[in-house]
Amino acid sequence: MSSFWSPAPVLVAGPCVLEDDQLNLHIAQRLAELGRRLSVRVIFKASFDKANRASPLSPRGPGIEAGAVSLAKVRSNTGLAVLTDVHEAWQAEIVAPSVDALQIPAFLCRQTDLLKAAGSTGLPVNIKRGQWMPPHSMRGAVEKVRSAGGSEIAVTERGTFFGYGDLVVDMRNFARLSEASGVPVLFDATHSVQQPGTGAGGTSGGGRQWIPDLLYAAAAAGADGFYLETHPSPSEAPSDGATMWPLEDLATIVSRALDIWRVGRRDLET
Repeated sequence: MSSFWSPAPVLVAGPCVLEDDQLNLHIAQRLAELGRRLSVRVIFKASFDKANRASPLSPRGPGIEAGAVSLAKVRSNTGLAVLTDVHEAWQAEIVAPSVDALQIPAFLCRQTDLLKAAGSTGLPVNIKRGQWMPPHSMRGAVEKVRSAGGSEIAVTERGTFFGYGDLVVDMRNFARLSEASGVPVLFDATHSVQQPGTGAGGTSGGGRQWIPDLLYAAAAAGADGFYLETHPSPSEAPSDGATMWPLEDLATIVSRALDIWRVGRRDLET
């Protein structure tokens, strides 16, 4: 397994979109404390631009220039590795100096120029599986990043469209993605409970109550890491509030997931 995504299981966590520095740093500092207490490697994730929202009224974030400054502050003040997503190829080179890894959003996981631009930075890359993509097809996305020079790659499972307003997680996909791509496979428990377009004003709704069950199942199924968006006040979050886990309750579900993961790995090794 690549060094950036190890030791397994890693925890990718943070707000959906960057807010003011006070809130960003508050969340990051709490995550750093959680990592030390639970002995888990934490990677802070937040977006500088939510360019893929359904509603034109959805907040987009601070933008790439201000966002890069905020992400660098999180890294320098907490020591956490920092991950952010890019939506266009030109963004990768600009934001790369401020972060430790780049992410390809699920809807863009087949975009060749974007994947290659992320790989060409030399940073680790996380590719989220498109909600319509069969697991074996993610091999191509990984190969595109690798062909441009990327070597530390992960793939994230985040559910499959079921009809128009729901997602279903196939727990077989962790083994299938691992076999097809040959890279670590993470599980995005928060985006997997989204219900696109069902919230107020056309925003994404979701079933936050299902996050723990899916997280524990993924831990048992062999995910190499967990991805959880979190916020001190999810109802006040500017993006994806319906599917963010309360920051004060995060340690409880992560601790239980780690216990399940360790038991499952121990059983596999005996």
